[in-house]
Amino acid sequence: MKYLSLILSFLSVVISAQTVMKIDSISLKGVSDFLADDYGNIYLYKNKDFSWTKYDSIGNQQGRLMLTQPYTLQDVQNPLNIPLFSQNAQTLKFIDANFNEIQQISLNQKFGNIATAFVEDLQTVWLLEESTNRLLQYYYRDGKIINSYPIFFSFFNIKNMIIYDKKIYLLREKSFEIYNFEGQQIEKSTIIDGNKIVRENDKIYIICKNEILEHSPSSETKIIFIDKKAKILTKNNNRIFVIKENKIYLYPNK
Repeated sequence: MKYLSLILSFLSVVISAQTVMKIDSISLKGVSDFLADDYGNIYLYKNKDFSWTKYDSIGNQQGRLMLTQPYTLQDVQNPLNIPLFSQNAQTLKFIDANFNEIQQISLNQKFGNIATAFVEDLQTVWLLEESTNRLLQYYYRDGKIINSYPIFFSFFNIKNMIIYDKKIYLLREKSFEIYNFEGQQIEKSTIIDGNKIVRENDKIYIICKNEILEHSPSSETKIIFIDKKAKILTKNNNRIFVIKENKIYLYPNK
């Protein structure tokens, strides 16, 4: 197992809050997931009522999605077409910028239990099918399986998946793992309270409760941001967003 080099690589990073986002503190209570797009809009999830709420950069509510089961919002890189996945419901949804549903795909009509999903583009989704231990590349526009790969790693407690450059990037609560399409482990790093992984160009960012780590092909995984007081945090291309003390603090994305 490969352990991360933690504090030494981080000591040179100086963090100073640039601003506090204006938003009603009541809106931040009970938030369990958190994303931000490159326009400064934020997306807050509350597990107690399975709701996603969108706010603009000055704290005005732009949309709200009330669900009957938990859904994970994959990413907001394209805020005009946002993918969500529910393992409980075995369903993919796509919503627009106003949180109107564009499309819904019931996966249990065609597959066994899907542990997690990664929407690659407007036509293709990658699925980890737990019942057959397969990684599937599914062309959902036409309902066709393009590729199928047998996988032998554990599907237990997978929180997030990204497929990029013929590699499988997995996030569990306590580890970040990279596999090839044969299911062979390439790398594994120990983390604390992993929440989400996101890709920006060739870099993968591991977002945890109190820190963000960066993985790139040319260097070791390293901490780029840490705040021990953070309740939850996220990032876009320009800033890091931290919820703490019932406020949202914005930091430069160095």
